[in-house]
Amino acid sequence: MDFLGGGVFYCNNWPPQPVKVEVDTSNHPVTKNLPASFIVPESEWYQWNPSPRENKEVEVFLSLSPDNYPLGIKDVVRFGDFPLVWTHKKYRMIYLNMGHGDDEFTDAAQKLLFINAFRWVVSNSPKGDPFQK
Repeated sequence: MDFLGGGVFYCNNWPPQPVKVEVDTSNHPVTKNLPASFIVPESEWYQWNPSPRENKEVEVFLSLSPDNYPLGIKDVVRFGDFPLVWTHKKYRMIYLNMGHGDDEFTDAAQKLLFINAFRWVVSNSPKGDPFQK
């Protein structure tokens, strides 16, 4: 639980839907060259309680935009904080709340996010720069 930054599953939307996401932290290798907001393919989006954002060791990179509310058809989410991508500062780890659909690798911005995250996690650079040692 500490590795993920705390919090437990609280609720989700259903069925999977595309959403608008917003970049919370634009000056990190994981979010490099991403637009400030973009639409990602359909997925099942999880809300956590407490929000990982409340942990001072967590840095949130992307969140579900409040513009999406209400979200869902069967299970409807009407409000709340939805961090979608974050790291725990004690570790070189990334949590991506994405991947519950067949279209996960169809959006260019989301693909860039996945590539950036992978490069950052496996980088030998102390700052996570995949192009430097």
